[in-house]
Amino acid sequence: MKRFRRHGHESQRDRLKQELFQFTKTVEHGFPHQPSALGYSPSLQLMAIGTRSGAIKLYGAPGVEFMGLHDENAAVTQVFFMPHQVELVTLLDDNSLHMWTLRGHKGLSELLEIGRFLLTGPPGAPPSVTRVTAVLAHSSGELLLLGTEGGHVFIVEVPGFRELEERNISLEQVTSCVPDDYIGRRNLEHVEALQENPINSNQVAVGYGRGLMVIWDLQQRHAIRHIPATQQLESMWWTEDGSSILSSHSDGSYCCWTLRAEDESEEEEKSDVPYGHFPCKAITKIVQLPTAGGPPFLLFSGGMPRASYGDRHCITVIHSKTQVAFDFTSRIIDFFVIRDGSQHTGEPSALVVLVEEELVVIDLQTDAWPIIQTPYLVPLHSSAITCSHHVSAIPLKLWERIIAAGVVQNTHYSKKPWPIRGGQNLAPDPPQRDLLLTGHEDGTVRFWDASGVCLYPLYKLSTAAVFNADADLNDNMSQSAEGEWPPFRKVGCFDPYSDDPRLGIQKIHLCKYSGYLTVAGTAGQILMLELNDEAAEQTVEAKVVDLLQGQEGFRWKGHTQLDVREEPVLFPPGFQPFTVVQCQPPAVVTALTLHSEWKLVAFGTSHGFGVFDYLQKNNVLVKCTLNPSDQLAMEGPLSRVKSIKKSLRQSFRRIRRSRVSLRKHHISSTTKIQEANARLEAELAEMELAPVQRKIEARSSDDSFTGLVRTLYFADTFLSDSSHNTPSLWAGTNGGSVFAYILSIPPLEHRADDVVTAQPAKEIQLMHRAPVVGIVVLDGHGAPLPEPLETAHDLARSPDMLGSHHVLVISEEQFKVFTLPKVSTKMKLKLTAVDGSRVRRVGVAWFGSSRTEDYGESGLVFLTNQGDVHVLSLPHVKMQVRYPCIRREDVSGIASCVFTKQGQGFYLMSPSEFERFSLSTRYLVEPRCLVEAPLQLVSSNQHQPKLEGASSALRSTQDTEDAESAARRVMEHALLNDEKVLQEIQKSLEGDQMSFPENNVKSSVA
Repeated sequence: MKRFRRHGHESQRDRLKQELFQFTKTVEHGFPHQPSALGYSPSLQLMAIGTRSGAIKLYGAPGVEFMGLHDENAAVTQVFFMPHQVELVTLLDDNSLHMWTLRGHKGLSELLEIGRFLLTGPPGAPPSVTRVTAVLAHSSGELLLLGTEGGHVFIVEVPGFRELEERNISLEQVTSCVPDDYIGRRNLEHVEALQENPINSNQVAVGYGRGLMVIWDLQQRHAIRHIPATQQLESMWWTEDGSSILSSHSDGSYCCWTLRAEDESEEEEKSDVPYGHFPCKAITKIVQLPTAGGPPFLLFSGGMPRASYGDRHCITVIHSKTQVAFDFTSRIIDFFVIRDGSQHTGEPSALVVLVEEELVVIDLQTDAWPIIQTPYLVPLHSSAITCSHHVSAIPLKLWERIIAAGVVQNTHYSKKPWPIRGGQNLAPDPPQRDLLLTGHEDGTVRFWDASGVCLYPLYKLSTAAVFNADADLNDNMSQSAEGEWPPFRKVGCFDPYSDDPRLGIQKIHLCKYSGYLTVAGTAGQILMLELNDEAAEQTVEAKVVDLLQGQEGFRWKGHTQLDVREEPVLFPPGFQPFTVVQCQPPAVVTALTLHSEWKLVAFGTSHGFGVFDYLQKNNVLVKCTLNPSDQLAMEGPLSRVKSIKKSLRQSFRRIRRSRVSLRKHHISSTTKIQEANARLEAELAEMELAPVQRKIEARSSDDSFTGLVRTLYFADTFLSDSSHNTPSLWAGTNGGSVFAYILSIPPLEHRADDVVTAQPAKEIQLMHRAPVVGIVVLDGHGAPLPEPLETAHDLARSPDMLGSHHVLVISEEQFKVFTLPKVSTKMKLKLTAVDGSRVRRVGVAWFGSSRTEDYGESGLVFLTNQGDVHVLSLPHVKMQVRYPCIRREDVSGIASCVFTKQGQGFYLMSPSEFERFSLSTRYLVEPRCLVEAPLQLVSSNQHQPKLEGASSALRSTQDTEDAESAARRVMEHALLNDEKVLQEIQKSLEGDQMSFPENNVKSSVA
């Protein structure tokens, strides 16, 4: 009977787990890693970015995001939206074409791949014949023109990807209508560019690499005229009135060719080299857009003088008498211009530039052409991220003060709204305000709004002003000097170079109730900061803490400390430092925690830990944890070669010890020795082949960095006896030691005068000496203790002080619960001994039920070195769920993971992107958006000349395709009459057209 009861209880628990836990990768924050292509749809107002890893990402209004991934591990080289449709085409560097669509599903849009195509040439033809180099999405929405390396232009019908062989433009047809004196012995080379006549869709311009441009009539299937440029062609642009074509070339020149009547002879145009007579780099793209009653805008990328500015990444904008060479921080991928008006043919309003490390948007309608701040795609890695810290449920008052401090920093941005506004964001408003703080290599801390889909920058704190660090020599290069030529203007915020690596931020802790912030850095510096709404000039007081406590025989071989400025420093509104605690030796700070109610901050390095009273500005506790054999801890982070040598020595010593121990056994027979050796070899082979089955090996006390402090924790609990709770500090080290200290905090009225004292209370040494990565005290109900000031603000239940408390010690290898105050083992859960994993990151989270609002559980969330995320129940420490999250090879991603209080997490999937995931069924932050087809624009297409070739090709095919043509005509009529009829026809068309194999249609995260 007991067995059946237990089975019923387990099934009930399984149902409860399904209501509490669910693993979802929800959204990717930041800037795509290694972007390689850019596309834009004026009718949808959506932007598409392709990457070298085969990802395709769509962005519209803030919160409207879609993501797809090609099956092929190939880079996206070009992205094109089909005009006035919700389809787009991608070209990969393996020469495959893919069509994607935004299809509605349950009231939301999702990005789906609906077809793929590989261009095939005649039998025996070399691959260059079909290697696609240029793509033109025809304005009819029914054709793709594909220019190839062999000089041919293939015409393909979409969405079915059917090649219209009789309409292809072959190289032989082109050469036959070009004068022999132009061609001579020269090859025309590949098709470099394709452009459609804006006023006659039957005409396209084909530009060849050698420089020749041919205007081809798609309806009559012959060349109308040729433009005999002699320089290597880079790009073309057909002006909006159809009267001329601009060509840009590899020598840094561009040329305007006026298209005369057919009976007039073609005149050679004079080329213009905008940046002087010295050799210039190629102008890779050129665009000219008209303005109402004024001169046009001319924009081009490249063209810089090769010798002087060949390393600059520039886009030049010329309008009237104004010319600016925007100097970007990294290589330009592509750019486009957004225009005003319902038909998007009005005044140019914004220049959108995708460079390798960021997206820059320039306001072209405001004087001085300022930058528009991006609400997404912000480069998180403008300086390399070194740590991160998440704070949930920020009080409104603190939130508004942080935003106000950030607004002061952003006065140089344009006041214009974000110009890319496609789609509808249907996600509900975030239930709370969340902050993500990132520490960076240049000593800055950036505050991000992590409440919703967009990771939006709020405020940036710089700590460099506190120290006598080298000044940034590039600060004055943002604006060009008067009369300088070219007229450079630096734009973009990507700046990966740090003046001083010692400024790097390693640990962050923010108290959301008091507004106190503490940050710790690479050179042992701990800064205490307080939020101030006004600018203030003040001197920062420095305090030195000697963690070695006068021990002799140790000499620090690493970097020196940073020197604090002695003179007053003017700090802008925001977080302002008032004290710097400097550890000696100035090693990297490895642990940090803040208790704003007690006005204490605790910090740890590889040499020990300390507690500092930031109200009275004096030391409360200093403890040296250095082991006499920890010579490596004195070498600093720049001496890693010796550590490798030492680890190799230790490995050889262990092997020798294991062999000696085998010899010590009294083995009389040689067969027994052989058996023992065979067993040893088998065990070694098993360890190599199946590392997840290895056992825990007790670590030697002479292992390196045993004294490194991994975790610090403040708790009000029972340490001296079971009837009196006292403030305490807990510290865990790399060698498996836990130190507990009782803190004597004076009453509030005497807190400013009486000193805080600390005395040792308990010490725990884990048997296997595994590094301690987390400590949590559980109250009488088995719940984790609330944060400082959380109960004072009525935001958490007061901890139970009547029942007995427990302390949960989390090491890399196991979870162990001790009773308090006796510190005796109550229960433990082994991890490494079971599956070979080691705990890397740990956090406490609250999981709410998806079925009932009033039920939830606390759980311990941890990430292992295998990349798996686990949830343990509290206080029983039982495994609940396990999900694969990060690739085990992605060591930096695992190290960067941070958990939230609501069961979500962030990790760096690349240097510039955070992947957000959720383990909770209740708390999900994911894009929920809808993109509708631009129905009103279909009627405007009817005014354009009808491309008869496409429809005649359709009429000459099978009966099913005749039905599709008829359905299209009916749908056009329905657009102007009944939307419901339109929806029904669209469904039927989708059923007919999308009859692809199921494995060719794959869903992606919207």
